[in-house]
Parts: sequence; C-alpha cells; structure tokens
Amino acid sequence: MDIAYVTTYDGNDIRKWSGTGYYISEALKNQLLYVEHISSLNNAYSLPFKAAGRLYSRFFKKNYLADRNPSVLKNYARQVSKSLSHFDADVVFSPGTVPITYLECRQPIAFWTDATFAGMIDFYPEFSNLCEQSIKEGNRMEQMALERCQLAIYSSDWAAKTAINKYRVNPNKVKVVPFGANIKCDRDFDDIRAIVASRPRDKCKLLFLGVDWLRKGGDVALEVAKQLNEVGINAELTIAGCQPVVDDSLPSYVKSLGFISKSTHRGRHQIDKLFAESHFLILPSRAECYGVVFCEANSFGVPCIATNSGGIPTVIKNGLNGQLFSEDAEISEYCKYISDTFSNYSQYENLAVSSFYEYQDSLNWAVAGRTVKKMLMELN
Repeated sequence: MDIAYVTTYDGNDIRKWSGTGYYISEALKNQLLYVEHISSLNNAYSLPFKAAGRLYSRFFKKNYLADRNPSVLKNYARQVSKSLSHFDADVVFSPGTVPITYLECRQPIAFWTDATFAGMIDFYPEFSNLCEQSIKEGNRMEQMALERCQLAIYSSDWAAKTAINKYRVNPNKVKVVPFGANIKCDRDFDDIRAIVASRPRDKCKLLFLGVDWLRKGGDVALEVAKQLNEVGINAELTIAGCQPVVDDSLPSYVKSLGFISKSTHRGRHQIDKLFAESHFLILPSRAECYGVVFCEANSFGVPCIATNSGGIPTVIKNGLNGQLFSEDAEISEYCKYISDTFSNYSQYENLAVSSFYEYQDSLNWAVAGRTVKKMLMELN
C-alpha cells in the first residue's frame, strides 16, 4: 500500500509536534507501507491573516485562528491535490484535519490525531477566548473534514467521543488507537527490573517533564513535593522542560533543569537518564489531549501520576501504570498515594514493572502501527 502522508509542516522533522508527526510516519513505514510525504505546505495568506489576528486582539480582546480560515485551507488543499497528481497513492493520510478539509481526491482519506476543534475550545490557552469567526470557521472545517474522510482515528476515547457527540459523525468510521512513545526503546523486562532496582529506597524521586508550567500543573507538583517533605518523607522533585513560575526561591529538594531538546543526542540521553532514575512522573495537567510523555515514562518502568483531564484516562489506568486524580483533588490526596505506594516498596516495584508491561502491550508505535495498517488496508 502506498500512502500520501500530508502535513502542513515538515513531516520528517522530529522537532515538530513533539515528534508525533514524525513517529506516526515511521510507524507506518515499519509496517512495510510506502510513505510519500506531502509536507511543508505554503501558507500564502500568512501575513494578511496575522494582521487580522492583531486587529482582533487589539480592538476586540479576542484571539483569531488564521489556520482555520477557508482561504488558507483551500490553498492547502490545492497544493495537496497538485502533489497527488504526481503520485499514485492508495490512501491519503494525515495527522490532522487542517490540510485535508477541502481536499477532493479519488483516494480514501484518513487521519490520526489527538483532538477535535470543539474539544480544544477553552481547553488549551491558544484555543481560549476565541472570536466568533474562528469558532464558526473552526467547527465548520472540522465538520467538513469528518464528513469527507473515510476513517477518523483518535488517540483517546475523549477525542473520539467529542467527534461523535459534537459533530454527529458516523461512529462506525471513528476509531481509537493510542499513540506510542516518541523515543526509541529496546529495553526488555530484565532491563526494567535492573533499572527499578537501581532507584534509591530512601528518597522518592519525582519528575515533572513539560513545556507549559501552568497547564501541566507544575504548581501542583511543586506543592506535592513540599508537603511530602513537611511530613517527613524524603522527596526530590526534578523539573525539566520549562522554568517554574514561583514567587520565592526553590527549596533545596527541587532541581530545575530548564528546557531539554529531545532532538539532540545529548538531550535525549539526559531525558533517558531522568526517566531511569525517577520513581514517578508527576504531571497533574489542567488540560491534556493525550500525553505521549506518559508512554515514554512507562517505557522506563516509571508509573505516572496525573489527572482525569482530556485523553489521559486512555493512557493511564489506575493500579496498572499509575494513578489518576480529579482536577480539583487536594494536595494531600497526591501525597497519601505517593507515601502509601513508596513505603510499601515491593508494591511500588510491581507497579513499575506493570507500567512497562502497559507500554509493551499498547503504548508503543509498533502496536499502534499494526493496528492502523489493518484499518487502512480495509479501506481498499
């Protein structure tokens, strides 16, 4: 099967979309599918619509989304259509709805993404306080893309349900396939047992890894570390990916490393080391479409502490690979879970190994790629 893989950005660039667009294409290639990239689409309307965005912001105090404007989307569709005329693809496939909204082609269209437009409104900061025009255009384009495609794959139950409930799309063409970990993993159970055994038993090492301090719940993670130490539990919090937003200086048991690039060998090695040394990944997100970082943590046998936000419940299962809390949970609830689990270290070790099992069973790109390949083959 030959696949036309459509992205507005460079689909071979591992730095885009946290690497997910790149790893999706690699997952398809690893299933012996031929993938031809149609990417780096030109946005000829960027300047005028950026100006429109500034006007909305200045005069109406609202946000405007230029990439949902019909002129932009039709321009993308023309570029994709032109490229398709030079490539005999069996399926048009995209990790998003934007470039295929207005696409007319003979091939079946499929996409695999983590959210719908409706699900993002007032969920992520960049989709909050939108002007009415952007809301109208965004919902219209999403509806069109869902009606035009033959297969709509989402990474979570939350996103799939949003598509069905908000856009009344035929449930038969909506599927759920979790994303994998955006790292290379050749670890086996013996490796994981050795990694878990090397973690200290006299200090609970928490890892916060995210680029958005507030949305990812960095303030909650910091308060959890503080309260654990206040009640006599030796806990250390390492913050990576962003700078913490705090009024006072950080306590001695908190280490802030700033942004670490996964696209460099040095950065990848540093992140791998952080995962291997940590007992828990703590990411109490206020908004999260999925969370590939949870899959990455599980690939090192690291259980995840998170919230019930968005698509996270598809990834994290209580007692199997971590624990979920309500978004308004008390800090004491997090602390009790960590204390109870860490104090019974054999229970922690079992949870760590179970976390790796969840990664091997369902949270990796090999499993995801096989599942999606089967779905795509059924379109022809």
